[in-house]
Amino acid sequence: MTSYTHPADVRQWFELQHQASRAQVDVPLVVRRERLLRLGKLLDEHGPVLAAAVQADFGMRSPRLTEVADLFVLRAQLSHTLKNLSKWMKRKRVSTPLFLMPGRGWIERQPLGVVGIISPWNYPIQLALGPAIDALAAGNRVMIKCSELTPHTAAQLAAVVAQFFSTEEMCVVQGDAAIAALVSSLPFDHLVFTGSTAVGRKVAQAAAANLTPTTLELGGKSPCIVDADCDLQDAALKIVHGKLLNAGQTCIAPDYVLLPRGKEAAFADAYRAAVAQLFPYFEGNADYASIISSRHLARLRTMLQQAQTLGAQIEVMEPQPDTPPPPPTSIGDGVARQMAPTLVFGVTQDMQLLQEEIFGPILPVISYERLDDAIAHINAGARPLALYWFGRDDGIRDAVLRQTVSGGVSVNDTLMHITHDNLPFGGVGDSGTGAYHGEHGFLRFSHQKSVFVQSRLSLGAMLYPPYGARFDRIMGLLKRLF
Repeated sequence: MTSYTHPADVRQWFELQHQASRAQVDVPLVVRRERLLRLGKLLDEHGPVLAAAVQADFGMRSPRLTEVADLFVLRAQLSHTLKNLSKWMKRKRVSTPLFLMPGRGWIERQPLGVVGIISPWNYPIQLALGPAIDALAAGNRVMIKCSELTPHTAAQLAAVVAQFFSTEEMCVVQGDAAIAALVSSLPFDHLVFTGSTAVGRKVAQAAAANLTPTTLELGGKSPCIVDADCDLQDAALKIVHGKLLNAGQTCIAPDYVLLPRGKEAAFADAYRAAVAQLFPYFEGNADYASIISSRHLARLRTMLQQAQTLGAQIEVMEPQPDTPPPPPTSIGDGVARQMAPTLVFGVTQDMQLLQEEIFGPILPVISYERLDDAIAHINAGARPLALYWFGRDDGIRDAVLRQTVSGGVSVNDTLMHITHDNLPFGGVGDSGTGAYHGEHGFLRFSHQKSVFVQSRLSLGAMLYPPYGARFDRIMGLLKRLF
């Protein structure tokens, strides 16, 4: 079903954008704002059609879920960007060292040129257009490569972007991994990739051939620490929301829970009640997304089977009694790919569930005796994209923040740090490099050019050769000043 952009067209479109970026180095505020307003109009006029395309790709995913997780996030980002763009664009004055006075310096914030975006399938609108908002705000041209796993969304996004933007401003490329590899090899001024760590390494290697700087938003095993004194019912509800949004197919979803030993039964009860509150049933529930493909579903089932074989205890959440019947078969295999939420206790490090990012509605629970044990477990693995902590004691919270490193943190909630416009979003180590959102995204896609303006009254010539007694006296004075 995937539509392909011919490789020759990809190269031609890039060349158009490259030439346009060099022909118009200075992109004024009015041009940037107009492009962002056009993008907002695109969302307003075509949001429902895009949401329907996402539904078609998943088989079962409510347009309302896409509204809150993709479109609302983009509208909020656009509003924040338009409100602050003129301030972000201003040259930044900096103080001047004594020995350079009365000269002065500042930083000019300029467009990089052409920004490439390779976006994933799990939030196919937000993670394509979110980086594009920051890149356009910074005055760049943008090329987006959409995932081949969401072909309806890719085709629809390509069509509507072409209605609102010229190819030299922003375009959407469609195709499989070969087209993605081609896009990775182009000499962009910056390249953004969102996806798995394994593919991220390949993208970084391809970009390195052109010395193209990259922002890699990857994944990892994001831990969720439950402290002994937290409100377990409140924590369970927020963990369920973070874990089961998009059926766990979220890069910052809680990947596993670290739970005080002895709380296992209470947590299972609270988790089960929270699942029933948010998703009374699963099969045919449009609010509960399908797993994206049969291959991904088979992988999740294999991981569960392996854990069970190695001794883990599996607790599959059951639908509430008297729930609606499954919808008609015309929906396709989306219903068949709706996997019931599952808790797994007794997990060990030799299980795939603790070795790989899960990306599905399976939540392993690891019991700990002391907080130090939980922290040691986190630090023994790759640094995660997100970390979550639930509790009441600020001292314990701060100890966790000091002693762990992660891309971002939400305290007493999940996912919410990504929605904060003034917080950078990005990974660290295996979970990614670079960050964007808000002014951080604007700066990520800008070149900060240093400018120093010398004064006619400069005394710099006093440090020119030939060196002698006068030079020694001046250097002696400077040494006393610093």
